[in-house]
Amino acid sequence: MAAALVGNWWALAVRGLAAVLFGLIAILLPGLTTLALVLFFGAYKLVDGVFALAATRGRAGRSRALLVEAVLDLIIGVICIFWPARALVVVIYLIALWAVLTGVALIAAGIALTRLVGEVLPVLGGALSVLLGIILFVHPAAGVIALAWLLGVYALLFGIAMITAAFRIRHMA
Repeated sequence: MAAALVGNWWALAVRGLAAVLFGLIAILLPGLTTLALVLFFGAYKLVDGVFALAATRGRAGRSRALLVEAVLDLIIGVICIFWPARALVVVIYLIALWAVLTGVALIAAGIALTRLVGEVLPVLGGALSVLLGIILFVHPAAGVIALAWLLGVYALLFGIAMITAAFRIRHMA
């Protein structure tokens, strides 16, 4: 995995740039950011539910579990679209879980990269992800604005770490 990062340093830089742009939007437009997160997740669940429902056709024996998933996806999508404020609490927990899981994965990849080329900044990015997740799990009612700002600061720091790591890796490779 670390060798792939060395060979594709530019992808790390693009990932960092996207994080910086997201971070700036989240900090400057926090209400819009959190509303967009909930609505986007709701739209995703509606699409996912429709395709899961379509996948149940013609599947004897395994369709019941997939049908349950499809119905739950559609219900969650409708809730997010029509009641975004209530759905935000759930989204906070989902973001917390995502941050912890991706942070742990990035720390593992970063450790391998450190052994390969001595680059430690992906580990820092992963640690920031885990820290974000812990904060959101401990204080879920911190507020919509605080969530957007926290995500924004995280994204800025993460993005800067990834861009810096990408160019450092490029010069080392």
